[in-house]
Amino acid sequence: MDKAVENASDLQCQVEEIEALSSIYGDEWCVIDEASRIFCIKISDDIYMPKWSVCLQIILPEDYPSSAPPLYQINAAWLRGPDRIKLSNSLEELYLENAGESILYLWVEKIREFLTETSQSGNTEGPEMDRAITAEEEDGTWEEGNIPNSSDVKLNMEQAGLFSSSSAEEELPPVTHGEPLTDRRSTFQPHLAPVVTPKQVQRVLDKLYENKKIASATHNIYAYRIYCQDKNTFMQDCEDDGETAAGGRLLHLLQILDVRDVLVVVSRWYGGILLGPDRFKHINNCARSILVQEGYADAAEEASKTAGKSKKPKSKKTK
Repeated sequence: MDKAVENASDLQCQVEEIEALSSIYGDEWCVIDEASRIFCIKISDDIYMPKWSVCLQIILPEDYPSSAPPLYQINAAWLRGPDRIKLSNSLEELYLENAGESILYLWVEKIREFLTETSQSGNTEGPEMDRAITAEEEDGTWEEGNIPNSSDVKLNMEQAGLFSSSSAEEELPPVTHGEPLTDRRSTFQPHLAPVVTPKQVQRVLDKLYENKKIASATHNIYAYRIYCQDKNTFMQDCEDDGETAAGGRLLHLLQILDVRDVLVVVSRWYGGILLGPDRFKHINNCARSILVQEGYADAAEEASKTAGKSKKPKSKKTK
């Protein structure tokens, strides 16, 4: 089939699928950027009394559904470790079983089925109760609204290399674990890995979550920056994992230090005593120490950095 004809056919399939989803899910379905084919849907275990919810962000490539899967990201602070991997694997299996066909409805219902099973597994309180126990909101508020803007979604979707077959992306980078820091029974520990693709970022995160201690952390905050030399731009993203604004602060640190091709994760085990703003200081200090330790920043240089400086981005220094 001619490429132009195939693209036109794909576009028509997308239009029909979106119309159907909008009709089925009503207000739960949201158009973020129609021109860029970016959409979002809030999915809950129960329509009337939801305990477990996620936000599914989607970008439809121009060759979907004929030859490419949708790019997606599942947003839910409570969904971590093995559970996130299990759900992602089930979506990938569904796509492979229905390659070339419209898949979004099946994905949404698979996620809803997963949420229902989670609700029936014994934890009747749901993530909102967990949030009340673990989140420290004494010096700030939770971000309002569940619907991201289109630029945020585009940035986040850089992580959606789930189906890439590149050998470089399949390689698991070495992971370094830094020294833990403890304050008032809360413990913070940094982890670092060199990364050059979003797929490697996900592989490192999956590997870390295989460690039961890390997977059980109250928060696993991370940020990464990957330099795209051909475009002279960065792919970068961050995750709070329930510690509001911590991921953005961590990414800002990477930007200030002007580092590239690196992922930094800081695990926090909450000890029952609220630390207030000190928790952000500990998260960034842990990240800074492992960046210096692994040669991504010089101690003298990073101490003199200030926001707003623009220098050539640095990768790991050769020792």
